[in-house]
Amino acid sequence: MIETRFGVEAARDEMLPHPYRVMARTTETPDTVTLVLEGLEGHQIQFHPGQFTMIYLFGVGEVPISIAGNPFVPHALVHTVRAVGSVTNAMAALQPGDLVGARGPYGRGWPLAEAAGKDLLIVAGGIGLAPLRPAIIHALTGRAGVRSLSLLYGARTPADLLYKDDLLGWKFSPDIQVEVTVDRAPSDWWGDVGLVTNLLPRVSFDPANTVAMVCGPEVMMRVVARQLTSGGVPAERVWMSVERNMKCGVGFCGHCQYGADFICKDGPVGSYAHFGRRLKVEEL
Repeated sequence: MIETRFGVEAARDEMLPHPYRVMARTTETPDTVTLVLEGLEGHQIQFHPGQFTMIYLFGVGEVPISIAGNPFVPHALVHTVRAVGSVTNAMAALQPGDLVGARGPYGRGWPLAEAAGKDLLIVAGGIGLAPLRPAIIHALTGRAGVRSLSLLYGARTPADLLYKDDLLGWKFSPDIQVEVTVDRAPSDWWGDVGLVTNLLPRVSFDPANTVAMVCGPEVMMRVVARQLTSGGVPAERVWMSVERNMKCGVGFCGHCQYGADFICKDGPVGSYAHFGRRLKVEEL
C-alpha cells in the first residue's frame, strides 16, 4: 500500500525534526539563555507570533518552546530557554556550532489582526515575555495597525529581567509605553517594586477598544485578566498563553489536554472568555 501525503506519510513528516545549528547564544539571566538557530540546507520555519516549535536534543529528548524571534526573519529561529528540567538544562548548555532538531511551528498564535485600530496592551511576567516578544516586534513595525502599544512587565528581581537591551530600546521609543516592576530588588534598583497589576493605572487605554495579550504564571494571568475585565475590557479580547505539558505538538499523545482542548492545537493562545473558568480549577 502506498502511503499518501494526506495520510500516514504526512503525519510522519510532521513529527520529523529538521537539523538546526546554534549560531548564537546570549545569557539572559543566571538560569535562562536565548539561542539563535539556523536551519541546515536553508530550512526555515515561518511562524506567527505566539506559536511554538518542538526542539529535539539528540540522546536527551524533546521539549516545546515558544518562538521568541522576529516573525519577519524566518531564517533565524530564536528560542529563550529557562533551565528547569533535563532537556532544558541541556539546551541551556548548548554552544554555537552545536546541532539540535526542530519541527513546527505549532499552535494558535496571538490575534494581532484583531488589534488593528485598537489599543494593544501587553502584560508579561517573568519568562512570559518570550512568547510575547514577536508580537511586540510585529506591532512596532506598524503592520498590526494598532492605535497604541503598551507593555507592562514584571519579574522576580532585576537580575531576572529578559531582553534588557530590548527593554532599554523600547523604553525610549515613541511607539510603545514600557513599564517594568520587580517583586524584590537591591537598594540600587531604579525602578518599581510590586505586582505588575500596580502598573495598569499608568497606561492610557480605552477598555472598550482594547486588546490585551497576557503571558506569565497562571496566578498572574488570572489576576491580570480579572482586573482588566472588571475595568471594562471584554473577556473575549483578553488573550493569554496557557502553555501546558506537551509531548508531540500535534494532538496525538494527549499530554496537553486542558479540559476539552488540546493546547498544542487549540492553543497555546486563547481568550479569557474561553480559558478563564479553567484557570480557577486546582490541579487541572
